[in-house]
Amino acid sequence: MQAIVHDTYGSPDVLELRDIDRPVAGDTQVLVRVHAASVNAGNWHMMSGLPYVVRLAFGVPRPRQKIRGHDVAGEVEAVGSRVTRFRPGDRVFGGCNGAFGEYACAEEEKLWPMPANVTFEQAAAVPVAGLTALQALRDHGRLQPGQRVLVTGASGGVGSFAVQIAKSFGADVTGVCSTTNVELVESIGAVRVIDYTRDDFTDTDQRYDLLLDIRGTRPLSRCLRTLNPSGTYVLAGGPRGRWIGPLAPVFKLLVAKPFVGHPIRNFVANINREDLSVLSDLMASGKVTPAIDRTYPLSQVPDAIRYWETGQVRGKVVISGS
Repeated sequence: MQAIVHDTYGSPDVLELRDIDRPVAGDTQVLVRVHAASVNAGNWHMMSGLPYVVRLAFGVPRPRQKIRGHDVAGEVEAVGSRVTRFRPGDRVFGGCNGAFGEYACAEEEKLWPMPANVTFEQAAAVPVAGLTALQALRDHGRLQPGQRVLVTGASGGVGSFAVQIAKSFGADVTGVCSTTNVELVESIGAVRVIDYTRDDFTDTDQRYDLLLDIRGTRPLSRCLRTLNPSGTYVLAGGPRGRWIGPLAPVFKLLVAKPFVGHPIRNFVANINREDLSVLSDLMASGKVTPAIDRTYPLSQVPDAIRYWETGQVRGKVVISGS
């Protein structure tokens, strides 16, 4: 089979399309014929080996797992001896290792059946970004109907899901984005949109019950000013960097937490079938529609990641297979 492989850390130039052996599903795994995948921050971190602390987990001085890609949508090709929920031919989506290939193996617990009204490209856009948004709002933000929520980075992968999911929960949603993305954020359900090139969302009289801060680019002290007395701050992701990168705002939260009156949360999304089923139902009902900016073939994964690096992506970048 063909897959995108890299032997060293670096820029997208290290990624190569190669012929490799097709993986074999373990006892609890499903072999998926990949129809689509999508680009996430994690793909970039593991490709570049940045921040350097990534290498402690994924290989020093070179990556142990050489095929990138985590979000997957496709058809079941084969199942392990202990798999009970899927059979060959089923359309599934979820998380795996090595989705940038023609085939990939995924744990049964990290897959869910695709809704009939969703394409492979749409389903592949969902897992990491959609689950991050869902778990941030529901589990860490404790969002309730009628509450006011502010989502920064509202036109990006996580943000575009967060706006739609918050609306489906009955929240009053305000999104923050650039001028070119205002129309998109309005179209997916934001009642109000703040153009950060013109206005500072931390310098208004508006107060919110929940701030979902994607990447944490503004000082925490200013963000907390936007909250009601009992409001919650949730951080998702962080900036790129050479040494600690997205961990920098996490460390700041840990230091500040004992001295802050508001609940402040940070987390890493957990891919699981229960939450994939929630997102599946939201897509089936039309309450959530994945926003896809561009689609690239498998051979152009390096170009897809270069585009993701620009920071100008509206929604998700998808890799389309056969």
